[in-house]
Amino acid sequence: MNESVHNRRKLVSKIMTTVTAACAIFAVSILLIILAYITIRGAASINWEFITSVPKPALDGGGGIGNAILGSAIMTVLASLIGLPIGIGAGVYLAEFGDNWFGSLVRFVSDTLIGVPSIIVGIFIYTLLVLPMGGASGFAGSVALSIIMIPIVARTTEEMIRLVPKSMREGALALGAPQWRVTWNIVMPAALSGIATGAILAIARISGETAPLLFTALNSRFFNYYIDEPMSSLTVQIYNFATGPFPNEQQMAWAASLILVGLILIINILVRILTRKKF
Repeated sequence: MNESVHNRRKLVSKIMTTVTAACAIFAVSILLIILAYITIRGAASINWEFITSVPKPALDGGGGIGNAILGSAIMTVLASLIGLPIGIGAGVYLAEFGDNWFGSLVRFVSDTLIGVPSIIVGIFIYTLLVLPMGGASGFAGSVALSIIMIPIVARTTEEMIRLVPKSMREGALALGAPQWRVTWNIVMPAALSGIATGAILAIARISGETAPLLFTALNSRFFNYYIDEPMSSLTVQIYNFATGPFPNEQQMAWAASLILVGLILIINILVRILTRKKF
């Protein structure tokens, strides 16, 4: 009897191991297929001119996405300058002082914002900034992206700080250090790797957003360094090229998609490297 039970358990274990391995292979295969397909469709069009020049009229052919790369970089950096300090500060508060009704409220709002569709954020900023300013702008796009970033950074920062052993806090407090200095000099450095990981994940998230930028930054076919004017981005440029009727622009959309996926892949690899250093 015991032997039959043992054999049955071994059989069930092998079946479940096989099923889970198949699911893992299937999940990885989807990513590899997408990467391979985008590479096949877009790699041939990538060259120096494509990366550094602006789009040309569809009937002329040629051109590139240099303006979109610049616009995405500007808006991502500005969104990070707005969203990261607020998100990290909120996460520190939740981890260190948030065991009360206000902290619970902030967590609930953060979790809700994470689940809100990004197009809703775009409509909100369109009403709040674009209409009063009289037009789309890179600044409005950056604010929309920062709103998407803040709750992700806040919740990640909170979880990373909570992983710091309480003994480290207690030791510093026992030596007479005030609470703010314990948080700044002891807790924050200990959780820095995890906080950086959350920040990079948030940057990867906003770098692939399209919907909020359609309402806020709109687009521009030229290099634009002014954040108070419409600004191009990789995601919106891909959308415009892919939905157009011209084959050369559709080919450029594939090439731009390959660049965007490559950038996000690099960011995620960087996240893995930072994660391995600390955890």
